[in-house]
Amino acid sequence: MSRTYLELSQDDGSAHKFYEVTVQGQVVSVRYGRIGAAGQTQTSTFPTVQKAEAAAAKKIGEKIRKGYEPAVQGQRAPRAVTRRQVASAPSTARAVAPVMWRFRTGSAAFGIHIDEDKCWVGNQAGDVYTLAHGGEVLARYQLPDGVKCLVADDFWIYAGCDDGRVYDLSSKLPFAAYDIAADVDIFWLDIHEGVLNVADRAGRLTVIDHEDEHQWSRGGRGEHAWMVRADDRAVYHGHTRGVTAHAPDGGTELWHTPTQGAVLFGWQEDDAVYAGTARHTVQRLSKATGAVEATYHCDSPVYSCATSPGGRFVFAGDSASSVYCFDRDGTRLWKLGSGGGSALSMQYRDERLFLVTTDGSLVCVDASETAVAAAQQGSVPVARDIKLAATLPTYAPATAAAAVATVTAAPAGSVVVECVQENGRTRIHVVSEGYDHGWNVQFPRAIREPGARYVVDALHAASGGFYRVRGDIRRLQ
Repeated sequence: MSRTYLELSQDDGSAHKFYEVTVQGQVVSVRYGRIGAAGQTQTSTFPTVQKAEAAAAKKIGEKIRKGYEPAVQGQRAPRAVTRRQVASAPSTARAVAPVMWRFRTGSAAFGIHIDEDKCWVGNQAGDVYTLAHGGEVLARYQLPDGVKCLVADDFWIYAGCDDGRVYDLSSKLPFAAYDIAADVDIFWLDIHEGVLNVADRAGRLTVIDHEDEHQWSRGGRGEHAWMVRADDRAVYHGHTRGVTAHAPDGGTELWHTPTQGAVLFGWQEDDAVYAGTARHTVQRLSKATGAVEATYHCDSPVYSCATSPGGRFVFAGDSASSVYCFDRDGTRLWKLGSGGGSALSMQYRDERLFLVTTDGSLVCVDASETAVAAAQQGSVPVARDIKLAATLPTYAPATAAAAVATVTAAPAGSVVVECVQENGRTRIHVVSEGYDHGWNVQFPRAIREPGARYVVDALHAASGGFYRVRGDIRRLQ
């Protein structure tokens, strides 16, 4: 048996990976991933020992040409993890905000996403719960490590975790869609059209494409980048020295605006981005120019912010467990207690403001015009505490091809895809008619096996010239 272990670790954080090739007779095993992690393994069997050795030599040569070098496993340190340490004081507000219901997850919660059907909350213990808009608990996902944030990209829901991976939660079987370089200490992320944008502890912005391959990175003007938002025009990156907009293709700086204090959170509307800062303010910046259009004053550092459509109401959560509501022009309408610790993240949807907090609560606040006016007069509803169901569907990520269900025939209306070897890399191409067979399919690396075919419920074209899977994945026998 022969074993070759290689590593690629670059100072700019764009790579921190290992690649190991083992030959045992006619069997070649390749293990790869982030330095310090177990990684993923693919195994191929060849007709002869000589062909197995030739295939292994080819793989090793390709990696060396890309900058990998022989190394001793364990000498380089794994990716650092920063768990956000935040202070949270009791609110001094006269009353609690118009909270409709509250669900306690049991651990500090950073991740939140609200879509048409569900509320998603992810906490530091790695739990992600889904609830109906009325508060009924529907399901639970168990991820390997703390959830940094939850983001949506059209139909797809992603969870960025402390293990350096970003998990796709869009189907019953979660999978690792992106594997971030081991020395990129993730603070926040956003995904737009399948492109992942990562803000990190060092203040950098790193952009990764749908095949989990590094595209570009930029050193921030500051450190501790807690804000990244993206659209077709730019990536908006907030850090200790303000907000910087970069062109999505290549990262050219479009504008930079200093803010009143370090940026701790970001929100975006069609024409503006909102930065919550350590100097007790939320600032509205023009997406076109970066000009500060309005400032909303709070009494403590702002951990989160959100707006109703068009910025009619601006909401903020501070380090003293209070929630603020402002008119568009900056007039404070009220400051009230959150009813569940300091809001680490928030989202507005359909006249409701949803918060996730330091005590692990998902809080639903009535943010309608009527409720906002009533809260100004001191009238708020009695909150309901949501209880966890005795039995709850629970889903964990697929870590190997064996975890994927199999079918003997493709159901009507489904799409067949195939895993192929292409220039030393495994790619997924469409087999079914009616699709561009030259496009790649974004697909979980942990279950890719050259030559295997899979059935997916549907494929959707992304603007970057690739397909994205929607629904469940099954292996076709």
